[in-house]
This record gives sequence, C-alpha cells and structure tokens, in this order.
Amino acid sequence: QVQLVESGGGLVQAGGSLRLSCAASGRTFSGYTMGWFRQAPGKEREFIAAILPSGISTYYADTVKGRFTISRDNAKNTVYLQMNSLKPEDTAVYYCAISNSYCYSMPTCYVYWGQGTQVTVSS
Repeated sequence: QVQLVESGGGLVQAGGSLRLSCAASGRTFSGYTMGWFRQAPGKEREFIAAILPSGISTYYADTVKGRFTISRDNAKNTVYLQMNSLKPEDTAVYYCAISNSYCYSMPTCYVYWGQGTQVTVSS
C-alpha cells in the first residue's frame, strides 16, 4: 500500500521559513516525478513545485520561484520543500504527490497523494 506522509507545517510569521518533508512508503519512488501542491480555503489546488527522478530538473510556479526549493533524497524515499520569505498568501494546506506520467503541473498528472500539512503565515 502506497502512503505519503507530509510533515513540517505550522504557524510562522511573514518573512519566516519552513521546511516540509514528504516520506513515501510502500514502494520505491526514485523513478518517478514528485510534486508539491497547495490548496487554500475556497480555492483550487495549485501547483507549487516538481522534481524529476534524477533530482536535477526542477519546476516552480511563478508565485514561489526564488523563494521555495524542492529537493529529494531517493535513498530515503523523501521529498522536501524549503520555503523561505513566506507571505500570508502562502497560507494553505500543502500536499505532496507522485506522478506516473511525463506531466507535472496539473493535479491530474499525479496518482498518489498525501493527506496534507497546514501552513499558516501570519502578517
């Protein structure tokens, strides 16, 4: 059974940093693209970042580019999201996911999802 578990969310002041982790279990995901999405109340799930299996190629939404960094440790079956210079508009539930296709920016690209971790940024 595939399971993704996010951790590292919490409450932080604007300008602060958080590091999210997503641990995968149930199979090895070193050959798959992994991504992060977020969803704020009343809004659609939004693509944040993705990382290809090699860990070399990464992609970001314009809203987080330069502030967030995605990385992965294939030996630990874990993907990370380092979030710096956080803004109140970054407040959302953050989800990690695994893609089994060549696309990465749409939720429909992903087949496995975690339960999410809340990030709240106060002004």
